[in-house]
Amino acid sequence: MSHALSAAAAGFGTGLSLIVAIGAQNAFVLRQGVRREAVLAVVGICALSDAALIALGVGGVGAVVVAWPWALTAVGWIGGAFLLCYGALAVRRVLRPGGTLRADGGRAGSTRRAVLTCLALTWLNPHVYLDTVFLLGSLAADRGPLRWTFGLGATLASLCWFAALGFGARRLGRFLATPRAWRLLDGLVAMTMIGLGLLLVVDA
Repeated sequence: MSHALSAAAAGFGTGLSLIVAIGAQNAFVLRQGVRREAVLAVVGICALSDAALIALGVGGVGAVVVAWPWALTAVGWIGGAFLLCYGALAVRRVLRPGGTLRADGGRAGSTRRAVLTCLALTWLNPHVYLDTVFLLGSLAADRGPLRWTFGLGATLASLCWFAALGFGARRLGRFLATPRAWRLLDGLVAMTMIGLGLLLVVDA
């Protein structure tokens, strides 16, 4: 029992260390949480996607990912272009704050658009395959028969993080009650998306 708990704790810590860093996905979840739009759907997509990717890694699919470098290159180009476009829209919101949404909801957002954007940010990032599928899968393999327990810990870390980020962001609403605050948030989103987009295109 102690070995299983140790493996689960190691998986939780490793999974958390890989997803806590500020990235395109986290920036999007944060923004949706502050806007209080489609938060449950976005958190669910992120957590379930991570669970699927972790399962693939633990199941040994990481070798396939490494064997298909052309696929990762294609995903890098597509994902990079998507992030650059999303970043450009964020820049537009910074320069034209009149269309910025308020923390209390403002204009009703499109759940469908949020879902599609979240899916793209999650699955069009080649690093997610290298980190979640290959790296986590390799670390899980070292646990032998406890590899699925390790994977369960990593999955739980993902669920806890995205739930805390998405639903916890609502508390920031009172700090973002002014157009200037929203411009700052959109500026952070723009820099994150454009920076990561350029990195994906260059690395591809």
